[in-house]
Amino acid sequence: MRVLFLSRRFFPAISGMSVYALNLLRQLVAAGHDVTMLSQYRGDALGTRIYGGGPPPEVPGVRVIGLRSFGEEIEGEADFERDVQAMVDAVLADHARAPFDVLHAQYGYPTGWAALLAARQIGVPVVVSIQGGDGHWVGSCCETHRQAMLRVLNHAGRLLIGCDSFSREVAERLGVSRDRFTIVPGAVDVAEFFPPAERKAGDPVRLFYHGRVDRRKGALDFLDALALLRQQGVAFAATISGIGPDLEACRDRDAALGLHTRFAGYADYAAAPALYREQDVFVSPTYAEGFSNTVLEAMASGLACVSCTAVGVVDCLRHGENGLLGAPGDVPALAANLRLVIEDAALRERLAAAALAECRATYSWEVVGRQIMATYEDLRHDAPEVGFDPALPMEPCRFRAAPHLL
Repeated sequence: MRVLFLSRRFFPAISGMSVYALNLLRQLVAAGHDVTMLSQYRGDALGTRIYGGGPPPEVPGVRVIGLRSFGEEIEGEADFERDVQAMVDAVLADHARAPFDVLHAQYGYPTGWAALLAARQIGVPVVVSIQGGDGHWVGSCCETHRQAMLRVLNHAGRLLIGCDSFSREVAERLGVSRDRFTIVPGAVDVAEFFPPAERKAGDPVRLFYHGRVDRRKGALDFLDALALLRQQGVAFAATISGIGPDLEACRDRDAALGLHTRFAGYADYAAAPALYREQDVFVSPTYAEGFSNTVLEAMASGLACVSCTAVGVVDCLRHGENGLLGAPGDVPALAANLRLVIEDAALRERLAAAALAECRATYSWEVVGRQIMATYEDLRHDAPEVGFDPALPMEPCRFRAAPHLL
């Protein structure tokens, strides 16, 4: 089968979705499919600093096409529509070279919308993976992007989503039927992410935040919780790994609080497994996820996890069973959970062991890859729905002035 995977951003951009895309591409190639990936990327200094930028690297067995998002890079008034049209044109050109059997877009907007527009012209069915930004922010930013999301949600051939809690949020917020969604959970490569043969005793206990450094991921809350622990005389060592839109704000907060947190900076995917194995506790005070890849990586790496009762987290972590959870934004509760897991080594080991066992049994890329490929096979002979207006109303959007997750 000839598959186009339309990625929102891929490496060197650092996000859970880069990791997800890489592992899915590996599964498709291993199964013998002819795969092309088309990925947008930031090429400007601002985008590169915040996200990581530059053309996507080669992926063995995959035809990789990098498409710079010039529209998004326009300072003060991002032109997302320009980038959507560039994606459509690139899909049509590659389809003319060798026809696709299915288009699979990562994110509903802008990539899912681009896939839907391309499908109108080439008659190829569309699969769309609905990701975190789609559900939590895109569509609540302006009428233009709400309409784009609704047309994708109502007209794509299949909608894949990571978990039940996230499907409820998207359905309720955008007013679509939950029956439209097929739940395909996140997954982790347990051949790459695994515990060390013997974890060096942490003294003090090592706390680890890894991923996009973003206040919506709870990065600032993490620092505020560390300040409470310091006031209580609790010993710890803390590392924040990654880059993101709030990295400088976190550095400033850390300096103001006198915490001396280690900021490890950019870490590519190949370096991540070793980073996890050097730690004791993974901390993810996130406000919402589509499904947390970093939590799965931490579980597979044998770390105790402290997170939040957030969408996309409660589907894989349960308080007191395989993690510790508090309400998103509740800094005192986060500090209390951190103190508990720091001071109780037996609890830390029990939570880590339960998380590791569940991860190995449930979140395998082999299982998830087969589920996605079965969706392709089921859909490949269907004609795409074309009963939607391809023109969107043009309304002001807060993301045009300060592009963030679109």
